[in-house]
Amino acid sequence: MKAIILKDFGGPEMMEFAEVDTPSPTGDQILIKVINASVNRPDVIQRQGNYPPVPGDSEILGLEVAGTVEAVGADATRFKLGDRVVALVGGGGYAEYALAYEAHAMTIPDAVSCEQAACICETYITAYLNLFMLAELEGKKSVLIHGGGGGVATSAIQLCRALTPQTEIIVTASSGKLERVAGQGANHVIDYREQNFAEEVRRITEKRGVDVILDHIGAKYLESNMKSLALAGTLMLIGVMGGIKAELNLAAMMVKRQRIIGSVLRSRPVLEKAAIIDQFETAVMPLFASGAIEPLIDARFPLGQAAEAHRLMERGGHFGKIVLQNQE
Repeated sequence: MKAIILKDFGGPEMMEFAEVDTPSPTGDQILIKVINASVNRPDVIQRQGNYPPVPGDSEILGLEVAGTVEAVGADATRFKLGDRVVALVGGGGYAEYALAYEAHAMTIPDAVSCEQAACICETYITAYLNLFMLAELEGKKSVLIHGGGGGVATSAIQLCRALTPQTEIIVTASSGKLERVAGQGANHVIDYREQNFAEEVRRITEKRGVDVILDHIGAKYLESNMKSLALAGTLMLIGVMGGIKAELNLAAMMVKRQRIIGSVLRSRPVLEKAAIIDQFETAVMPLFASGAIEPLIDARFPLGQAAEAHRLMERGGHFGKIVLQNQE
């Protein structure tokens, strides 16, 4: 099969469209003929040499795929050949065929295209896991989401609007994305380049602060995030693009009974991922089937041009997801 391989760690020029062996499913795995895959920030970090796959997973980039079942392992019973599925994979998505555990795959609703389905697993499951399963956002007053315009942020806004409509949604974004973020359903959008987001949160919430923060920046935002949290608020840390080390006022955190939860999806055990996906499928997939939530796609590239897709992601001008297409 054709796949994107890395000649070495480094820039997008290290990505090569090459022939590799087609994998075979064993046990409870399925082999998916990939119609679409999505590009995510962790793919870029892996390409740079800073986010290795879990031992046993494919070293090929790509964490989510959509397509049809091509073959099944001896213990796989849920899907039959030809079924349309979307799957969270530990690697291997940038290819014509990819392996997935059947418990990490979901049926694609009839109303959803493979292109749309390829946008679901990595960003929507990440947002759902962190906001609703871990931070227990449902029913709370307010949430702050950083990085408006990115895949996780746009997914998080949609999920908040659909699952907890009474929650006030505050989002940080760059100047060129403010109106589009508001159009996704944010109640307030803060220009993080021109405004101090902690001061703006304090003003918007009348000094109360927000109940939950979803943050992928890390150290650079830690002090301001803690100032933005309400009493008993939760900071969900899902990335460290702004550094890994920062000082923390533990006394203030204790007095305000705040929580910081670090969270990644990729390195979780197979059964743990399966339980998360099972809950997500029950709670969220019907929203895709009904059209209540629709993935936001910014750009499309043939699989062989994955390097160009990475360059677009690194420039940061995209709004929503970047999708790769396998062409017959």
